[in-house]
Amino acid sequence: MSSVQSPQSVRHIAIAGNPNCGKSTLFNALTGLRQKVGNYPGVTVERKVGRFHGSHGEPMALLDLPGSYSLQVRSPDEAVSRDVLLGRQPDTPRPEALIAVVDASNLERNLYLVAQLLDLQLPTILALNMIDVAEQNGIRIDVEGLSRELGIPVIPMIASKGVGLVELKQALSRATLSAPAIRPPMPEAMENEALELARKLNVPEEVAFPEAVLLLTLGNEALATLAENDPGTITETVAAQGRLREQGVEPLSTLIEARYAWIGDLCARVVKRLGGENAALSVSDRLDRYLTHRYWGWAAFIGAMALMFVCIFYVAQGPMDWIDAGIAASQDWVQNTLPEGEVRDLLSDGAIAGVGGVVMFLPQILILFFFLGLLEDSGYMARAAFLMDRVMSSVGLHGKSFIPLLSSVACAIPGIMATRTIENEKDRLATILVAPLMSCSARIPVYSLMIAVLLPASSAWAKAAIAISMYALGTFTAFGMAWLFKKTLLKGETPMLLLELPPYRLPSMRSVITRMLERGGIFVRRAGTVILALSILLWALASYPKPSQADADEGLALANSYAGRLGHLIEPTIAPLGYDWKIGIGLIASFAAREAFVGTMGIVYNVEGEVDEDATPLQETMRKEVHADGTPVYTPLVCIGLMVFYVLAMQCISTVAIVRRETNSWRWPLFQIAYMTALAWAGAFIVYQGGRLLGFQ
Repeated sequence: MSSVQSPQSVRHIAIAGNPNCGKSTLFNALTGLRQKVGNYPGVTVERKVGRFHGSHGEPMALLDLPGSYSLQVRSPDEAVSRDVLLGRQPDTPRPEALIAVVDASNLERNLYLVAQLLDLQLPTILALNMIDVAEQNGIRIDVEGLSRELGIPVIPMIASKGVGLVELKQALSRATLSAPAIRPPMPEAMENEALELARKLNVPEEVAFPEAVLLLTLGNEALATLAENDPGTITETVAAQGRLREQGVEPLSTLIEARYAWIGDLCARVVKRLGGENAALSVSDRLDRYLTHRYWGWAAFIGAMALMFVCIFYVAQGPMDWIDAGIAASQDWVQNTLPEGEVRDLLSDGAIAGVGGVVMFLPQILILFFFLGLLEDSGYMARAAFLMDRVMSSVGLHGKSFIPLLSSVACAIPGIMATRTIENEKDRLATILVAPLMSCSARIPVYSLMIAVLLPASSAWAKAAIAISMYALGTFTAFGMAWLFKKTLLKGETPMLLLELPPYRLPSMRSVITRMLERGGIFVRRAGTVILALSILLWALASYPKPSQADADEGLALANSYAGRLGHLIEPTIAPLGYDWKIGIGLIASFAAREAFVGTMGIVYNVEGEVDEDATPLQETMRKEVHADGTPVYTPLVCIGLMVFYVLAMQCISTVAIVRRETNSWRWPLFQIAYMTALAWAGAFIVYQGGRLLGFQ
């Protein structure tokens, strides 16, 4: 008689650690492409879950917790990590085991979070990452001694190279993996109060002690906002804090001092520095002499940005041509295969023209994300923030605002979410308000199209120079608006920058490429959903109502369509910018997504003129477009003005939604739409009318 074996249950594991310790690199090394990205319920903090198998083939679900320095939270990211570890987070099970990742070259600083994780009494493995960097810096760690002292397995690793992955999986698969054998010491009076308070908490027994410790370290205001605790618990906590203070014990500072004293003694026993404390400068220190220098640092930063943009306009050109040829071939196939009618026109002139016009720019998007991944994984991103601190403080922003702003070059959404690391609420709000002014990847299709119309035969360097000028315009405008906001709406002192400079390290190509493909996939899915839906809608608006045969022959079909009527409706508003009603159709469509402008123009000109195997590329069609009096539509001033308009305009529904969630109000996103639209109109007006006054076309 045979028996059916039940499938193995999935083991839930969390990976925790300080920012810049290589935690995400290890997560990517374990899970590869088997990961999903979303948000935690009720908040905008990113939730990354991946799957992998242990050394015996058992399935495991790995949750990448946001980087945290402590469970005594200072930001929404740290609050999520705390809530997951304590079983508070809705729809997220408390992990069954922990991988605590530490930077071996900064062990003493990283062990404070580990001490708090040990309080949780979850089965824990310490991943001693970047052991190669530690050895290069003359640091030798007694791994076995550290394991004995902490009472947990310790695995030396180089996550970027896959070193230690096998041993980590073996440790996770051991049936003997159990809760830590020790609990880091704390003052006896505080431990007694924590144990007493733990017995009174209405929480599961396994989290009662760490909950009590965290409660004792909170101030009255923070206690009052904890919805998980009833008034009785708050009263008990305040009373316990009072008894401790009567004994001369300030809960938070005393706990921190005790833990760091323990960590210092521990490191003295297990860490040896070759050459003593005055050993030779590390590789990172030597590089920082140049890369954070007041002159050479700026030269390196500008050079890196220039290289990125040249690659975007030179290296990407070949793949873009292939995609463009594939799109044209697809249109030809549809035109030649399907019978004449609405379905054929919808597929060829609507779906393929609209989506294809955007997808063609995917190589440029991938190159942008690849470079940003290299900057982040190498440790250079923090140096860029350090360099920019003087500039940021001069406009009233915190130095930490630079990383969200630089992230917004890829996409404003993660950039705005990254503002959660800024402790000052006014600085955070000012950064949110100006982040969409940083030219994001969705603007690349618009810039590329208009540059191709403006400079059809120019070199990649010339095209890159124009693109850099657009990025510079967005950056300087963001700084200017931030200065204005901090002087008016959001007055306040700018706090001093306290920033950790992680050691330089070789980026993990697997990690960089994984994130590049992940973000590229988001772009493609957006093209296949939002842009596709818009393309079909725009094709319908541009095709109906059907004209009479006489009108069709005279080329008035588009002008009399619903889309044409919308364009004519706003034409008086945009005529001072040099735009005609057809451009107006693109402006309306791109309020949903900036890159929709390119697909819309493809639809507008495809609907207006029949597409065949000799179809002219969109930029050629636009270059030949003329007004009724025979003058060209896309003059240099119009092309530049359009790019300036898209630099300054909001035009992204997804960003509006994120700002609404991050600020918990419609007041700020509506204000953002209003001021950015006004800026965009004014900028394009100055370019067009000012240029004409100076004698340009």
